[in-house]
This record gives sequence, structure tokens and C-alpha cells, in this order.
Amino acid sequence: MSKNSKTRAIDQWIQNPRKDLLSGLVVAFAMIPEAIAFSGIAGVDPQVGLFGAFILSVTIAFVGGRQAMITSATGSTALLMTDLVARGNAQGEGLGLSYLLAAGVLTGIFQILWGYCRLAYQMRFVPTGVLSGFVNALALLIFQAQLPQLGINLHYGEKVVKDGVGAVLPHGGQILTIWLLVTIGLIIIYGLPKLTRLIPSQLVAIVSLTLISIGFGLDIPTVKDLGQLPIGLPSFTLPFGNFIDGRVPLSIETVGIVLPTAFAISLVGLMETFLTQNILDDITDTNSNKDVEARGQGIANIVSSFFGGMAGCALVGQSVMNVENGGRTRLSTFFSGISLLAMILLCRPWLEQIPMAALVSVMITIAVSTADINGLKNIRRIPRSDTSVMLMTFSVTMLTTPHNLALGVLSGVALAGILFSRKVAKVIKVSSNKVNLNEIHYEVKGQLFFVSKIYFLQGFDVHEHPARVVINMSGAHIWDQSGVAALDQVIKKLSQGGSEVEVIGLNEESLDLFERLGGKETSHA
Repeated sequence: MSKNSKTRAIDQWIQNPRKDLLSGLVVAFAMIPEAIAFSGIAGVDPQVGLFGAFILSVTIAFVGGRQAMITSATGSTALLMTDLVARGNAQGEGLGLSYLLAAGVLTGIFQILWGYCRLAYQMRFVPTGVLSGFVNALALLIFQAQLPQLGINLHYGEKVVKDGVGAVLPHGGQILTIWLLVTIGLIIIYGLPKLTRLIPSQLVAIVSLTLISIGFGLDIPTVKDLGQLPIGLPSFTLPFGNFIDGRVPLSIETVGIVLPTAFAISLVGLMETFLTQNILDDITDTNSNKDVEARGQGIANIVSSFFGGMAGCALVGQSVMNVENGGRTRLSTFFSGISLLAMILLCRPWLEQIPMAALVSVMITIAVSTADINGLKNIRRIPRSDTSVMLMTFSVTMLTTPHNLALGVLSGVALAGILFSRKVAKVIKVSSNKVNLNEIHYEVKGQLFFVSKIYFLQGFDVHEHPARVVINMSGAHIWDQSGVAALDQVIKKLSQGGSEVEVIGLNEESLDLFERLGGKETSHA
């Protein structure tokens, strides 16, 4: 190993081991309840989310492009898995999980491809309105997923079957108890940071509510009701096989089933990851490689899926927590995963007794912190175009069945492009100067493309036919075929009326495009 390689390894792993190890341990405490809760959202056993959190953290520590960033199971990706898991479980026991793992493998392949295609560069052009609509929709979906555990169950009866395990929802007198515990949890989560930030308030809330539940012998749903918790280390598992064995065949049909979900997870996951990466780069005043991170996320999701864990992406809250607690290197990310696995194996009996009310209180705070509260407060000050883009992204996500965050983002980007094009289109200007009875000069300034061509055409009087017409394009630029067609249309109509038309001032790119697409001959001045 060269001296530079040794220096790089030290900088990336053991720059300050004490702070990195301590920060990783603290972050692991915060990851456990979320991984369990996100498993519930996806409709799988808690161990799927916990194994995913462990494997993703450990893997990304080696292959990621941003040091100290925490990757785990997340709400944005879990929400996209819900319908795929339900569809699989409807076909047979255990098939929901197999479809989820197969989708995770395909998600990883997509993300590796996005990394080589430099998708991060393209995502720089995603407008703020789209991001705002994305996080607001995500926040509402996370909150909606908690309603059944609050006794507000619009779609099911008192019992929901997931992978053959009954997930009992609160009913009768339990509902009031649940609401009381959730209220206490929210008071602790929001109140404790005003006194001290040494211990994560979410962890204190979970411990407190668990002790209350055990101490008073409350008969309420607990984590144990969600399904199986890990009893050992994750093992290599192929999701592909025969339906009889609870696995899905490796076929075109299977790819067709999981592809829409995998494609959506790959895009939504990278969007949240890049957003988190930008936040950490800003906090630490450093730069990181998003293309490497995209490929690393893909590798981590593939490894996680082959070891029975769900796909995920970077966590904003835990990543910021890690950095604020002193985590700066890959060691903090690695140790957060190791600590998480150690805790869930050693504390399994205790984890099973955590009341669902504790997780609901945590998820409600996550929903609130996810939403663009500042943007909603200032919505009257924000330009109407940006508000329209935000509402489009939000509405498409919420109105599609199943809720499709990726389609919402694409719709928002499309609307933003249309609104921007309309603004740019109006800046084109055509002015005329009648030199004498036999000669008119037109001067064009601005951008000529498919949206602005209507304003361009309106600037010419094609019914007036002097002997000579000069069109000065020195202040304009032609961008596409529609622009060429518009200029060609003006030339043809004036020529057909008997005018001698001369186009001058086209820049090199516009002239090349005009001539390649078969426009009339032009002159330069």
C-alpha cells in the first residue's frame, strides 16, 4: 500500500475513532425503531427492515461516495413496496417477501446503471417546487400509514394478516390508551431536546412508553404482533426459485411484476440520498461524489436483498445526527450497523415488548420533520408557478393507486418545464423598421424554439410584400426543429408574395441547424 493510500484510508476510517464509534452507537439506537416501523409500512416482518438497516450500513461504509452518511430502510422506499408485497401475499404465503427481495436486486442494478449514466448531474435540474411536493407527499403518506394503529382504520377490519402473521390493530378501549401513550411520546420527543440533547429524545420516548406498558400491564399491540424479530445473523438467501418453496421464478413475468416498483425505488431512493448528501456536504464544508454514491447504493441494495433485508437509501435525520455527534468517517457508518445488529440480538426479548404506540409517536415526528413546513408557511410569498409545481407533484403522488412518488416527481418536472418554457417564450421580440416603400427590416431578439415560435410568427406581417425584406437574427438563437420551421415559414410566405428575403446574422450553431434541416439559403453580415 502506497503512502497516499494509507493516508486516504486513515482520513476515511480512523481520523477520530472515539467520536466515530460513539456517534455510530447513538445513531444505531435511533435506527432500530424506524427500521421496525418501516417494515410494518412495507408489510413484512420487523427482521426484514432490521437486517436491511444492518447490511445497508455496513456495505455502504465500504462502497459509498459520502463519508459518515447513514443508509437504512426508509419511509420513502417502504411506501413503494406496500402494494408489491400485498400482491405477492395474495398469490401465496411468503411470496410478498420474495417479490420485495427480487425488486431490491433490480433496484440495485438500476442504481448502478444510474451511477454510470451520471443521473446525479441531471437531478441538479429538479426544481425546488418538485422537491417540496415530494417531501410533503412523503410526509402525508408516512402519517397515513400510522392511522390504523391509532384506531382510524379505513381499509381493514380489526385484524390484518401479513405473511401469515396476524397484526392486531387496537380496538375498543385500547384506542384511548393508544392515543394517551402517543401523546406522552410526542411530549417527550419535542420537550426533552429543550432540556438536553445528550440522549436522543426518540429513544427516551420509546423506553418510557415501554416501561409504562409493562408496568401497568397494558393490553395493547406491541412489536411482537408485527412478526418475527431476528434470532441470529442474516444468511444468504435467493428470492428466486419455485412458488411451492415461497420463492418467485427468475422469469420475464417476474421482472415485469417487480420492474415498476424497482424503477420507482431506484429513483426515489437516489433523490433522497442526493438530498441528504447535499445537506452533509454543506454541514461539513466538503465535496463528495454522487456518481460513486449512486453505484454504492445499488451495490448495498443488492447485498441487502440477497441477505433477506429490504432495499433503502440514505436517512436525512440519522445522517445529520451522526455528523452533529462528531461522526466524520466511514467508521461511524460501519459501527452504526454493527451496533444495531448487536442490540437487536442481545435485546430481542425487550424489543418485542415495545408498544406500537411508541413507534407511532416516532413516525409522526418523522412525518412532521419530513414535510416542507417552511415552504407551506410562506406559500403566499412563493411564485405561483412554483406553488403549481409543488401541488402537481403532491397531487399526482397522492391520487395515483398505488401512491407513486416517482410519477409525482416526473409530473412536477414536466409541469416546471412547461411553465419555464412559457416564460422564456415571451422574451422573444420581433421589431420592424420600414426603410422605404420597397424595403422592410425585421430584427429578432431572443430564443426561438417550439414554445416561442408563435410569438415569433406574430411579429411578421406576411401580407405586406415589399421588394426586399431583411431579417436580422444576430440577437436570436434557434434551438430546435420548430424554430427552423417557423423561420422557414416566414421566408416562404414572404417569397411567395414576391419579396426578396435575406436572413442575416445567424450564429454558427443556428445556421448549421437551419441548413441541416432544409431551411432556405441565408446570408451573413
